Amino acid sequence: MATMATPPHRTGPLVVQPVKRRHCGECGAGPLALLVLEEGAPRCLDCADLGHLVFLPRGDTALTRRSREESGLSAVVVRFNRRQSRYERQGVLVEEAALARAEERCLADAEARRRRRLRDARRRTVEDVRFTEAFARNIRRLFPGCPADRAHAIAAHASVRGSGRVGRSAAGRALSEAAVVSAVRAAVRHTETPYDQLLMSGVARHEARRRIASAVEATLAGWREGGPTGESSPTGEGGRTREDGSGAE
Repeated sequence: MATMATPPHRTGPLVVQPVKRRHCGECGAGPLALLVLEEGAPRCLDCADLGHLVFLPRGDTALTRRSREESGLSAVVVRFNRRQSRYERQGVLVEEAALARAEERCLADAEARRRRRLRDARRRTVEDVRFTEAFARNIRRLFPGCPADRAHAIAAHASVRGSGRVGRSAAGRALSEAAVVSAVRAAVRHTETPYDQLLMSGVARHEARRRIASAVEATLAGWREGGPTGESSPTGEGGRTREDGSGAE
């Protein structure tokens, strides 16, 4: 079986939402919306002794957790993502009575959980602002010629929570020099060179990078050697006027 995007956090039956039409290898029922693989053969939920369970889609973390806590028998439901070549969690199967009890628990403390989510959101916002400022300071330390507003824009773009960009990587969160340089190089590639236009014209990514590599390195060298600057000006680094006249990220 392919890898799981989010492995089940405890042992128990694994149920599959099949991509193709499948029939039960025991009773012949089908096509099956859900199945269990036993010794490589598909089984319907009834034949797998899971037919009494109800499906709870993913999305409500508290309800899912509490439903599994309340249920003596539960199963994780997954579906194969062909594009990512991995199985991804779709929800869980739990006992109907357990789901009802979990819903009652969630209703009882819904307001407390809402307030906690708001507090957590405010805390994350403050943390994100501080991290972006720290990332920008490190950009200016490594590239003193980089305009202050550009450094902040690069840091803000690279460090968006959940974006998967370099600023949210382990190295980025540690403010490693390699991660900071990588973020600046990517920003220069997209804003100071015709890289995006090359991609839009059909040039392969590696070839496009090769063509603009010298321009990127020239800009980085100018920012490394330059003295502190203020706001962006309509001229490019090293005194070269930019063709589009813009300095925005």
